[in-house]
Amino acid sequence: MENDARNTSYIVAGIGIAVTALGWSLLPSNWGAGILGFGLAHVILGLLDTQRPTVKK
Repeated sequence: MENDARNTSYIVAGIGIAVTALGWSLLPSNWGAGILGFGLAHVILGLLDTQRPTVKK
């Protein structure tokens, strides 16, 4: 169960990396800056989520 939660966090961070790359490619525009920030937020939150303790049932 613990690995499933950690894998989900890494998937979120990975998708964030892809979105960040998309935003980077569109950067001169305001849309690019917004997409880049959205992607970076997902990377940071996904990696922080890996450090959260899980509750065992």
